[in-house]
Amino acid sequence: MKILVTGGAGYVGSLLCPALLDAGHDVTIMDNFLYGYDAVLHFIRHPKAQVIKRDIRDQDRSYLKDRDVIFHLGAISGYPACEANPNSAHLINVLATQEISESLAKDQLLIYASTTSLYGAHGGICTEDGPVDTANNLYSLTKHQGEQAVMERENSISLRWATVFGVSPRMRAGLLVNDFVARAVQERTLVIYSGHSKRTFLHVGDSVKGYLFALDHGDAMRGQIYNMGDARLNYSKIDLANMIKQHVDYEIVESALSDKDIRDFVVSYDKAAALCYGAEISVEDGIAELVKLYRFYTPNSFVRPI
Repeated sequence: MKILVTGGAGYVGSLLCPALLDAGHDVTIMDNFLYGYDAVLHFIRHPKAQVIKRDIRDQDRSYLKDRDVIFHLGAISGYPACEANPNSAHLINVLATQEISESLAKDQLLIYASTTSLYGAHGGICTEDGPVDTANNLYSLTKHQGEQAVMERENSISLRWATVFGVSPRMRAGLLVNDFVARAVQERTLVIYSGHSKRTFLHVGDSVKGYLFALDHGDAMRGQIYNMGDARLNYSKIDLANMIKQHVDYEIVESALSDKDIRDFVVSYDKAAALCYGAEISVEDGIAELVKLYRFYTPNSFVRPI
């Protein structure tokens, strides 16, 4: 198939695109390359790979033509980034998503990258048909509004992802597990806020497999929203910190202050599991992978080798 991936040079996109190429698809990577080009250089020579340098706020939507499937990953992701760029968060996560959705023909399948962050401080079991909690989180709010625009089309699938972690060619430092491991390895101290709040985690490799899964199960999944993760990977922040302790000698400090980015929920993944989707990589294995990375990976260090 002819496939377009917006945000194709991002944390997940830089792994999804080569996986699609390996499956035999023609893949167009679209990205504004805000974080550089390195994440796509390892597969750019592939004869079925094409690249468009474009910001999704650009009104020229010609890149959507003649594509069988659009994976819409392009977004401002995460609570800190959206809070720092509120206008861009609205323009990119909501308006651009709405315009892309409205520009597609009926036979083009749109697979949207949503998030379980929509459930906020729900506290209970969260299902696709249940309420969301986006009042105090701009990231959750804009992603939910984007999802609502996407789901106005019959030929769309929205995937609400668990909190992703693991190593990618375009690393994201702010993801919870990635951040915890980096601090444990490099600072030897981790301050935890709202330590007993829970959420589900998913390795970035299993996220890529989930996108391929949605592509293969398009007929069954189109027109619906799916929580994408695995109930076996549900942990509190304290759980994670103690798991990291098995690999790194460091200090855990529990703060009495609450986290501004409040997320506390248990997600039901029964709907995706009924189609036989589940995680293959454990949090423990992902932590070991990240420890190996952060023992040498210090991109933000002010000390430069000579």
